[in-house]
Amino acid sequence: MTAHDSIAIARLPGAFALSRRRFLGTLGAGVSLAALPGCRALGGTPDQAGAEALLDEIAWTYIEHSPTTATGLGIDTGDKAYLRGQLSDASPAGQDALAASLREELAKVRTLDRDGLAPATRTSLDVVESCYATALDGFALPYGDVAVGSWRNAPYVVIQNVGAYLDYPRFISTDQPVENAADAEAYLARLAAIPRVLDGELERMRAATDMGVLPPDFLLAKAIPQMEASITDCTASGAYVSGLASKTAEIPGAWQQRAEAIVTGQIAPALTRQLEELKRQAGLAGSDAGMWARPQGEEWYRWALRASTTTSRSPEEIHELGRETLATIHARMDQLLRPLGYTEGGAGERMLELAKDPRFQFAEGDEGRAQIMDFVQQRIDWIRAQMPRAFERLVEAEVEVRRLPPAEEPGAPTAYGGSGSIDGTIPPRMWINLRTTDLHRRYDLPTLVHHETIPGHAWEGTYSNQLPLIRSILAFNAFSEGWALYAEQLALELGAYDGNPAWELGYLQDQAYRAVRLVVDTGMHAKRWTRQQAIDFFRKEVGKGVEETTNEIDRYCSWPGQACGYMVGKLEILAQRERAMAALGEAYDLRGFNQAVVEGGNAPLDVLAKNVERYIESAKG
Repeated sequence: MTAHDSIAIARLPGAFALSRRRFLGTLGAGVSLAALPGCRALGGTPDQAGAEALLDEIAWTYIEHSPTTATGLGIDTGDKAYLRGQLSDASPAGQDALAASLREELAKVRTLDRDGLAPATRTSLDVVESCYATALDGFALPYGDVAVGSWRNAPYVVIQNVGAYLDYPRFISTDQPVENAADAEAYLARLAAIPRVLDGELERMRAATDMGVLPPDFLLAKAIPQMEASITDCTASGAYVSGLASKTAEIPGAWQQRAEAIVTGQIAPALTRQLEELKRQAGLAGSDAGMWARPQGEEWYRWALRASTTTSRSPEEIHELGRETLATIHARMDQLLRPLGYTEGGAGERMLELAKDPRFQFAEGDEGRAQIMDFVQQRIDWIRAQMPRAFERLVEAEVEVRRLPPAEEPGAPTAYGGSGSIDGTIPPRMWINLRTTDLHRRYDLPTLVHHETIPGHAWEGTYSNQLPLIRSILAFNAFSEGWALYAEQLALELGAYDGNPAWELGYLQDQAYRAVRLVVDTGMHAKRWTRQQAIDFFRKEVGKGVEETTNEIDRYCSWPGQACGYMVGKLEILAQRERAMAALGEAYDLRGFNQAVVEGGNAPLDVLAKNVERYIESAKG
């Protein structure tokens, strides 16, 4: 993992175990500590206490390599306040140090005697073992970014949607807390550390270029103007400077002037050095989209698929799964499209026609952006009111909806979201891409809301905030994205689209979106599809505009395998639900199943199966 991979993570500190117990104690007499996976026993055996101490040690060791994680968690306070002014080491030496740390901690986990430990603690150890072993396999590859317990494995250190040049302006200007002069100094310290991060990335960029690991030319064509925009922002007192200026309005000191000196005198030149390397790459790059065209690319892609799906499925198996799932979804879409008068062509082609219907479009420009923000908030309010029907224990998840920074929008997805910090200083957020209002329709926004907010990422992540620190840090793409897709279906089952067949079509189109990902991701990286083949297939089978389709395909080129975790994870959650229904019969309860899954925590899919097994045994009495 690089310095910026963990920026968006916001979790509960394991060091605040007593506060966590007090928090859980307020949930009501009907909820016991033993019922909540990951919670500590108040009087465990020495082995149990030792295992818990090891898990905390592992978490803090990792945080030392990724200080921004502490800020996202809200735990860079007290004797950990020094972390607030630090950034990770993105250089090759920094990556080697992180890998060595993971190797050492993995050895401790593997030698620990787990007999007699609480089931939740054994689960946490299983999660760490799986995650660290997979990450170390990634570090053994000769290039790329390795997401340790995150979702963004990338072969290219800096590209249109990867790099500190994108992540830090949003994180530091928005999430970096500044309440006093010491905080302002920490803000400046992080600004001063950014050039070292950028130069660490640059060292790895140059090494990759020299070994022939070049991004495709069409990705560089996006990354170069984005880097130029970042440089312009730095020289024009942009996000870094305005972020500190707004936060220090009541704090005496020359904060803005000091920030400007760092940003213009140090950060902008470091970005310019990266820009020069991107241009060097552009002069050497070809147009092949897939990892098959890169050195050791087939090996790299198989690892990326394993990391993303937490399964050992081959590219061929995932490709066929995508085609089969897509056929099932299209059959249901046909049933809804025909009564609306759309009878000719494939489902995706008919959805393109539906997208032209002015009833489902938003106005252009700022007027439409305001309409979108209002629509999103209405859907959040509705779905939150339905949660007592789907869960036994509710969380707050007061979601804040924000527009993505315009500089980030060209290479970003339509939206993304996640949970906030447990102390409330960073709320759960949904970031939405409003580069153009044509990215959104009234029939597809409801599903986007359920995916990113409730009962999707923001909702599930808020439960994860209550787990031990290491479990709160480690997140697995197949679970988190699989849950978010399952959340879309759960919203359907709760009546989110009742009376609005077009909204259900939007839901089904999004499901087709994720099934197609299995096909085009493996198509490009393993079956040697061209970028245009992938764009044409995606557009025809899903029915999205050229701009959105192209951005999606380019994302799959820079994050190989990542998009495959969504549907693989959802199908596994549904399979586990079918298993629970079959095993429990009349004793099955949707609320109980959902609670077991979210409170079992973000985990590899085999660990999820173990959590469901415990739920079944408990429900049987």
